[in-house]
Amino acid sequence: MSSAELPAHRVNEWGQPIGPALPEWVPPPRPARAALNGSYCRLEPLDAEQHAADLWRAWSSKPTDASWTYLPYGPFSSESQLTDWIRAQAAAADPLFLAILDPDSGKALGWISWMRITPEAGSIEIGHLAFSPALQRTRMATEAIFLTIRECFRLGYRRVEWKCDALNAPSRAAAERLGFQFEGLFRQALVYKGRSRDTAWYSILNQEWIGLEVGFKGWLAPENFSADGSQLQSLRTLAAAAVKATI
Repeated sequence: MSSAELPAHRVNEWGQPIGPALPEWVPPPRPARAALNGSYCRLEPLDAEQHAADLWRAWSSKPTDASWTYLPYGPFSSESQLTDWIRAQAAAADPLFLAILDPDSGKALGWISWMRITPEAGSIEIGHLAFSPALQRTRMATEAIFLTIRECFRLGYRRVEWKCDALNAPSRAAAERLGFQFEGLFRQALVYKGRSRDTAWYSILNQEWIGLEVGFKGWLAPENFSADGSQLQSLRTLAAAAVKATI
């Protein structure tokens, strides 16, 4: 893009380009430590006494260390180790962990968190996605992410982020499926589990969420699934159509 094609900006009294004015900007509140209910899942603050046993069983049913490759913790060698870890994390305000429950059984099948919560900038990240085999690639999993994103924008955040190891191809594909826009690569951004990590950054902005939310609702609607549970239209297709309609 040439300089002549760059979008116009406001300029200050010295002729320098500056960003859009936000005269009525008020930093949003931090997410509450409270439950969120959907049609296919329930989210509630992660709690060792309430959720650890369920979560241990959920991962033990089909044990695989591969689930933990791109997380900074795990795998856990025992239920007591997992319980101690959950007890330590549950007390934190950032990240704020939520257990993901199957509303039919009431059992916890994984967790998700809000993190890097920065109200003054209106920015927040969805992270620490740990989905047991029973949760992976289900409507519950997608709805859990939808509920956490929707709550961010409902509170007034301007930007929801998704970050992952640049080598984590499933996470990067998930971000794109969910409507996050790739922003770039932060090279040698972290060291974890004895190795270097380049971090891929993604985001959704509040103006983009208007259409994406419609797409999510369309995908989650019961009529979007056949009798055997197969989707009729993909989330990517429904979101793209909804976003286009808002332009």
